[in-house]
Amino acid sequence: MIINHNLMANNAIRNMNINSGNASKSMQKLSSGLRINNAADDAAGLAISEKMRGQIRGLDQASSNAQDGISLLQTGEGALNETQSILQRMRELAVQSSTDTNTTTDRSQIQKEVNQLAQEIGRIGNTTEFNTQKLLDGSFSGTFQIGANENQNLTVAISDMRSFALGVAGKAELTNTGTYAANAGTVGDTLGDGTYSVADGATAGSYVLKDSSGAVVAKSTDGLTYTTQAADGSAGDDTLVFTQAVTSGSVTVATDASGTTTYKGTAQFTNTGLQAGSYTYEDATKTLKDNNGTIVASSADGITFKGNVNGTSTTVFTATVALTDKDAVNVGGINVSDQSSANSAITTINNALETVSTQRANLGAYQNRLEHTIANLGTSSENLTSSESRIRDVDMAKEMSTFSKNNILAQAAQAMLAQANNQPQQVLQLLR
Repeated sequence: MIINHNLMANNAIRNMNINSGNASKSMQKLSSGLRINNAADDAAGLAISEKMRGQIRGLDQASSNAQDGISLLQTGEGALNETQSILQRMRELAVQSSTDTNTTTDRSQIQKEVNQLAQEIGRIGNTTEFNTQKLLDGSFSGTFQIGANENQNLTVAISDMRSFALGVAGKAELTNTGTYAANAGTVGDTLGDGTYSVADGATAGSYVLKDSSGAVVAKSTDGLTYTTQAADGSAGDDTLVFTQAVTSGSVTVATDASGTTTYKGTAQFTNTGLQAGSYTYEDATKTLKDNNGTIVASSADGITFKGNVNGTSTTVFTATVALTDKDAVNVGGINVSDQSSANSAITTINNALETVSTQRANLGAYQNRLEHTIANLGTSSENLTSSESRIRDVDMAKEMSTFSKNNILAQAAQAMLAQANNQPQQVLQLLR
């Protein structure tokens, strides 16, 4: 019998500590609901489950990305729906203007609506945005991350859906003031107040001005200088000189209350990149700006203007002579002001409708694809979550049984420790 070392008590303490530690671990698992609370619980399982957690969170975020992508595509497609409605109206107007039951005045009114519709197509293309990103001006090309890993993405590009790209923008027009010289000579050849239509002359490259009755009142060989014609058909000697060639449209003559008469005509230039709209020339910077003050084209000489067309610097129009400060350049819609032009416009607008339909179909196909992507991502996330749960989550029933066992063993060890501590008391019997 020994008293310096109570080996039975040491053994009981060791087992009690083990059982108490196991019971503590079981309690931690039961309270957290996790089988793995730290790396010591299952090092390999922790590494695997963390990798799965990364995949699950990535899949969930990819699903959110795909939903945002659908929202973007719906925004663009919704705007194109209105663009298509506008084109249908333009086509209707082109068909209306194609019949010669219309007068020149009728067609001029039709042209005004076509101009406004073309400008609205341009406005829709310039202002349709998603999260501040323009969608329909040809600049959008985006990559949607629709997977949890690198390069699991979808690239979407939307073409330029504005008036010029669709072929329904008209020529660039500049209203410029003419200088009138009334020379002594033929009587009755002075142009009075009113609006005169511009028409092609008898020879190629020549032009005439006609009054409301269709009578020729002035002739020009270049569109810059018009020589008047007397009422009896004889040649007059008064002249009207413009700074830019007036080869179509109309010329207006108006006298104000002070007796000052102004002569204005519309010069037209081939449009190779300007959207339908109104622009102002600023001579100090030699730039052309839209109504928002945005520079759409620039020039070194005020004659040749270059702008960004589909990402490339392109000449958008060339004037006859240099523009002057604050000159207004207007771009209307496709020409429907005469039978031949209106007839050709029908086919052009048909092509524009086909272009918009194709783009809308593409956007719709992308939307359907992303919806399937979201469904697949949800299934993958669910299955991975189930797998991660089997590794990381605790089986509550099984762990409760283990906790109960460890708890009972800890209590038993505590009781045996008490018994072991009583063993040295037997030595006192020998000392009596």
